Amino acid sequence: MTDATDLTGKLLIAMPGMGDPRFEKSVILICAHGEDGGMGLMVNKPAPEIDLNDLLEQLSIEAEEPIEARVFFGGPVENSRGFVLHSVEYSQDDTTLDVGGRFGMTATLDILRAMAGGAGPSRSMVALGYAGWGPGQLESEIVDNGWLVADADPDLVFGTDNSGKWIAAITTLGIDPIMLSGAGGRA
Repeated sequence: MTDATDLTGKLLIAMPGMGDPRFEKSVILICAHGEDGGMGLMVNKPAPEIDLNDLLEQLSIEAEEPIEARVFFGGPVENSRGFVLHSVEYSQDDTTLDVGGRFGMTATLDILRAMAGGAGPSRSMVALGYAGWGPGQLESEIVDNGWLVADADPDLVFGTDNSGKWIAAITTLGIDPIMLSGAGGRA
Protein backbone atom coordinates (compact mmCIF):
# COMPACT_ATOMS: atom_id res chain seq x y z
CA MET A 1 0.00 0.00 0.00
CA THR A 2 1.43 3.37 -0.96
CA ASP A 3 0.94 6.78 0.58
CA ALA A 4 -1.01 7.74 -2.57
CA THR A 5 -3.88 5.41 -1.57
CA ASP A 6 -6.64 7.52 -0.06
CA LEU A 7 -8.56 5.55 2.55
CA THR A 8 -11.11 8.30 3.27
CA GLY A 9 -14.56 6.76 3.62
CA LYS A 10 -13.21 3.23 4.13
CA LEU A 11 -13.57 1.00 7.17
CA LEU A 12 -10.59 -0.26 9.12
CA ILE A 13 -11.27 -3.56 10.82
CA ALA A 14 -8.90 -4.53 13.63
CA MET A 15 -7.15 -7.85 13.11
CA PRO A 16 -6.95 -10.36 15.97
CA GLY A 17 -3.74 -9.97 17.91
CA MET A 18 -3.41 -6.26 17.14
CA GLY A 19 -1.77 -5.74 20.53
CA ASP A 20 -3.50 -2.48 21.49
CA PRO A 21 -6.52 -3.26 23.73
CA ARG A 22 -8.13 0.11 22.89
CA PHE A 23 -8.60 -1.10 19.33
CA GLU A 24 -9.48 -4.76 19.98
CA LYS A 25 -12.29 -5.80 17.60
CA SER A 26 -12.76 -2.18 16.57
CA VAL A 27 -14.31 -0.90 13.36
CA ILE A 28 -13.13 2.58 12.38
CA LEU A 29 -14.50 4.81 9.63
CA ILE A 30 -11.61 6.78 8.12
CA CYS A 31 -12.84 10.39 7.93
CA ALA A 32 -9.69 11.93 6.45
CA HIS A 33 -6.54 10.40 5.01
CA GLY A 34 -3.64 11.76 3.05
CA GLU A 35 0.11 12.28 3.04
CA ASP A 36 -0.12 14.07 6.42
CA GLY A 37 -1.71 11.03 8.11
CA GLY A 38 -5.22 9.94 8.91
CA MET A 39 -8.14 10.44 11.26
CA GLY A 40 -11.08 8.15 11.95
CA LEU A 41 -13.90 7.36 14.35
CA MET A 42 -14.67 4.02 15.98
CA VAL A 43 -18.24 3.13 15.09
CA ASN A 44 -18.77 0.07 17.29
CA LYS A 45 -17.74 1.10 20.81
CA PRO A 46 -20.41 2.98 22.76
CA ALA A 47 -19.01 5.10 25.58
CA PRO A 48 -20.06 3.57 28.89
CA GLU A 49 -22.85 5.35 30.71
CA ILE A 50 -23.00 8.41 28.43
CA ASP A 51 -25.93 9.11 26.18
CA LEU A 52 -26.66 12.03 23.92
CA ASN A 53 -29.21 13.58 26.29
CA ASP A 54 -26.59 13.72 29.08
CA LEU A 55 -24.14 15.35 26.69
CA LEU A 56 -26.70 17.91 25.50
CA GLU A 57 -27.52 18.77 29.12
CA GLN A 58 -23.81 19.28 29.90
CA LEU A 59 -23.61 21.65 26.92
CA SER A 60 -26.79 23.52 27.99
CA ILE A 61 -28.62 22.48 24.81
CA GLU A 62 -32.30 21.77 25.34
CA ALA A 63 -33.81 18.95 23.30
CA GLU A 64 -37.46 19.24 22.20
CA GLU A 65 -37.84 15.62 23.31
CA PRO A 66 -35.38 12.99 24.55
CA ILE A 67 -33.15 11.62 21.80
CA GLU A 68 -32.52 7.87 21.68
CA ALA A 69 -28.83 7.83 20.89
CA ARG A 70 -25.59 6.62 22.40
CA VAL A 71 -22.34 8.49 22.49
CA PHE A 72 -19.41 6.48 21.15
CA PHE A 73 -15.75 6.25 22.11
CA GLY A 74 -14.36 7.59 18.83
CA GLY A 75 -10.74 6.91 19.73
CA PRO A 76 -8.01 7.69 22.24
CA VAL A 77 -6.98 11.10 20.85
CA GLU A 78 -8.61 14.23 22.34
CA ASN A 79 -11.38 12.20 23.96
CA SER A 80 -13.11 15.30 25.32
CA ARG A 81 -13.61 16.60 21.77
CA GLY A 82 -16.87 15.70 20.05
CA PHE A 83 -17.63 14.73 16.46
CA VAL A 84 -20.90 13.90 14.74
CA LEU A 85 -20.71 11.36 11.95
CA HIS A 86 -23.85 11.64 9.86
CA SER A 87 -25.73 10.99 6.65
CA VAL A 88 -24.89 13.18 3.66
CA GLU A 89 -28.21 14.99 3.26
CA TYR A 90 -27.21 17.18 6.20
CA SER A 91 -24.42 19.69 5.65
CA GLN A 92 -23.26 22.89 7.32
CA ASP A 93 -21.50 24.81 4.58
CA ASP A 94 -17.77 24.81 5.27
CA THR A 95 -17.94 23.04 8.66
CA THR A 96 -19.04 19.63 7.37
CA LEU A 97 -16.30 17.34 6.09
CA ASP A 98 -17.25 15.09 3.17
CA VAL A 99 -16.26 11.55 4.11
CA GLY A 100 -15.96 9.55 0.92
CA GLY A 101 -19.24 10.83 -0.54
CA ARG A 102 -21.34 8.55 1.72
CA PHE A 103 -20.96 10.29 5.09
CA GLY A 104 -20.44 13.71 6.58
CA MET A 105 -18.63 14.69 9.75
CA THR A 106 -19.36 17.89 11.62
CA ALA A 107 -17.64 18.98 14.82
CA THR A 108 -19.54 22.16 15.74
CA LEU A 109 -22.22 22.71 18.37
CA ASP A 110 -24.61 23.81 15.61
CA ILE A 111 -25.24 20.21 14.57
CA LEU A 112 -26.08 19.22 18.14
CA ARG A 113 -28.49 22.15 18.37
CA ALA A 114 -30.09 21.06 15.08
CA MET A 115 -30.40 17.48 16.35
CA ALA A 116 -31.94 18.70 19.61
CA GLY A 117 -34.45 20.73 17.62
CA GLY A 118 -35.40 17.83 15.35
CA ALA A 119 -33.68 19.36 12.29
CA GLY A 120 -30.48 17.31 12.29
CA PRO A 121 -29.37 14.56 9.94
CA SER A 122 -31.58 11.50 9.40
CA ARG A 123 -28.77 9.19 10.59
CA SER A 124 -26.01 10.08 12.98
CA MET A 125 -23.72 9.04 15.77
CA VAL A 126 -21.86 11.21 18.23
CA ALA A 127 -18.27 10.29 19.10
CA LEU A 128 -15.91 11.60 21.74
CA GLY A 129 -12.28 11.44 20.68
CA TYR A 130 -10.80 10.03 17.51
CA ALA A 131 -8.17 7.65 16.20
CA GLY A 132 -5.24 9.36 14.53
CA TRP A 133 -2.17 8.34 12.55
CA GLY A 134 0.92 10.27 11.51
CA PRO A 135 2.33 10.27 7.96
CA GLY A 136 2.77 6.68 6.72
CA GLN A 137 1.80 5.18 10.10
CA LEU A 138 -1.56 3.76 9.02
CA GLU A 139 -0.13 2.29 5.82
CA SER A 140 2.60 0.63 7.87
CA GLU A 141 0.04 -0.83 10.32
CA ILE A 142 -1.95 -2.26 7.40
CA VAL A 143 1.17 -3.84 5.87
CA ASP A 144 2.03 -5.27 9.31
CA ASN A 145 -1.34 -7.08 9.42
CA GLY A 146 -2.95 -4.74 11.97
CA TRP A 147 -5.99 -3.81 9.90
CA LEU A 148 -8.25 -5.04 7.14
CA VAL A 149 -9.74 -2.39 4.82
CA ALA A 150 -13.34 -2.59 3.58
CA ASP A 151 -15.91 -0.40 1.89
CA ALA A 152 -18.10 1.45 4.38
CA ASP A 153 -21.82 0.75 4.25
CA PRO A 154 -24.04 3.32 6.01
CA ASP A 155 -26.33 0.53 7.27
CA LEU A 156 -23.39 -1.12 9.01
CA VAL A 157 -21.90 2.15 10.31
CA PHE A 158 -25.19 3.52 11.69
CA GLY A 159 -26.63 0.12 12.65
CA THR A 160 -27.60 -0.54 16.25
CA ASP A 161 -25.89 -3.94 16.69
CA ASN A 162 -22.58 -2.52 17.91
CA SER A 163 -21.30 -5.84 19.24
CA GLY A 164 -21.90 -7.45 15.82
CA LYS A 165 -20.32 -4.73 13.64
CA TRP A 166 -16.82 -6.23 13.74
CA ILE A 167 -18.00 -9.60 12.40
CA ALA A 168 -20.39 -7.92 9.93
CA ALA A 169 -17.57 -5.74 8.57
CA ILE A 170 -15.26 -8.73 8.11
CA THR A 171 -17.94 -10.76 6.34
CA THR A 172 -18.40 -7.95 3.77
CA LEU A 173 -14.95 -9.00 2.57
CA GLY A 174 -16.06 -12.61 2.15
CA ILE A 175 -13.88 -13.70 5.07
CA ASP A 176 -14.93 -16.03 7.87
CA PRO A 177 -13.73 -14.33 11.11
CA ILE A 178 -12.81 -17.73 12.57
CA MET A 179 -10.19 -18.10 9.83
CA LEU A 180 -8.35 -14.87 10.75
CA SER A 181 -4.94 -15.03 12.34
CA GLY A 182 -3.09 -12.28 14.13
CA ALA A 183 0.17 -13.46 12.56
CA GLY A 184 1.11 -12.03 9.18
CA GLY A 185 3.49 -13.32 6.59
CA ARG A 186 5.11 -12.44 3.34
CA ALA A 187 5.13 -14.57 0.22
